[in-house]
Amino acid sequence: MKYEATNLTVSSSPHAHSKNSTAVIMRDVCIALLPALIAAIRFFGWRALTLTMLSVAGCVFFEWGFRKLMKKDCTVGDWSAVVTGMLIAFVCPVTLPFWTILVADLFAIVLVKQLFGGIGMNIVNPALAARAFLFSWPSLMSGSWVRPGTAISAFSTPSAQVLDGLTSATPMAALAENTLSAESLLDLFLGNIGGSLGEVSAAALLLGGIYLLLRRVISVRIPLAYLGTVAVLTVLFPLGGNDCLDWMLCQLLSGGLMLGAIFMATDYTTSPVTHGGQIAYGIGCGVLTVLFRYFGSYVEGVTYAILIMNCCIGFFDKLGVPKRFGLVRQKKKGGADE
Repeated sequence: MKYEATNLTVSSSPHAHSKNSTAVIMRDVCIALLPALIAAIRFFGWRALTLTMLSVAGCVFFEWGFRKLMKKDCTVGDWSAVVTGMLIAFVCPVTLPFWTILVADLFAIVLVKQLFGGIGMNIVNPALAARAFLFSWPSLMSGSWVRPGTAISAFSTPSAQVLDGLTSATPMAALAENTLSAESLLDLFLGNIGGSLGEVSAAALLLGGIYLLLRRVISVRIPLAYLGTVAVLTVLFPLGGNDCLDWMLCQLLSGGLMLGAIFMATDYTTSPVTHGGQIAYGIGCGVLTVLFRYFGSYVEGVTYAILIMNCCIGFFDKLGVPKRFGLVRQKKKGGADE
């Protein structure tokens, strides 16, 4: 019998087959973000869509350009750049100048993602790192919160004089002064408030989170541990003599907490893989968020809480490794454990 030699390609582990490719998962995340995008358009006008599309186009272009320049395989087909572009737009005010969002795209894709090796190699969430970087221009990031219901045209950049009549304080600004938001809890839940364009509607973000859970893109461990920790700490320690339940609900529904807990803290690359590690990671994010909100000079703590926890995932993974069933530790003759 004659045998023919066959060349086999051996790749690194794990050798598992699944219908869920990176592109499929990233497309699911994009679909889950659509309710929040629709809510942003509803509350802030068509400029929310323009800013989001520009951010997506910028991320895709910078990833394609960098891979081309470095003579590497093109990876824009995995849709990760699209997700990053949407999330960067979501954590910015709708009035942000177009050039600024492109600078954020360049920073997130090239410096945070590609210089570390591309998807799966970055140590922090690119969108949150870009938001932290954008606070190099604090007046652009936190000085122009548009009142909901203000329709800003798709390609306009409102002048300072126009914004003076359109801006309003955000619920986070009120909470930072130890007072409850003037908006009702229903407005906070639906998103009829001022803030970044993709984080204002808790209802839309929860709807997207449910979709991701049903599609098994994320698990409930990190979001539940994160939100649960914030809920417990704020209900136990309300500030300003406010009602503990109202204070807790305002904290949960304000700022970028829902967006961060559902879409950013759950990023595969920058979150633990062990079950126990994910729970500890979520608790850590919640504790830091409350500490930043209570004692920090910046009214929102989600960005920096998640970025700090991103740097600790190795510790959380080690912490969450389960003990092997039936393993018995033996002792050496001298009494030391093996």
